[in-house]
Amino acid sequence: MLIPHVSSDACIVGGYDVPQNTILMVNAWDIHRDPDLWADPTSFKPERFEDSRQADMHGFIPFSMGRRSCPGSGLALRTLSLTLGSLIQCFEWKRVDNEEVSMTEGRGTIVPMAIPLEAQCKARPIINKIFS
Repeated sequence: MLIPHVSSDACIVGGYDVPQNTILMVNAWDIHRDPDLWADPTSFKPERFEDSRQADMHGFIPFSMGRRSCPGSGLALRTLSLTLGSLIQCFEWKRVDNEEVSMTEGRGTIVPMAIPLEAQCKARPIINKIFS
């Protein structure tokens, strides 16, 4: 669920009359899994955002949309990219066992994995030189 909003004017949303000053809750989880908006919404397909038309049309709902969107979303997306890139570049990763990683979703507001990921990491030689 995103941060609650309050309707400034009376309007109609999805065929429902919404009076002025109504608290509106946005269920981002459900929007991201709507088969009317996304092809195969329950599958992990990051390539769906390569098509800029679809990405612009639906946006990244976790940061909200419009004038009330998260002011830190730009920083968050850049930091996420740098962090992920550093983890990939600086460490060698492997699975603890040979079982396939389960992407089944668990219960909760941040959609955790049903079976937590266990991975083993080892610093690459260049990192050992930098920190020693």
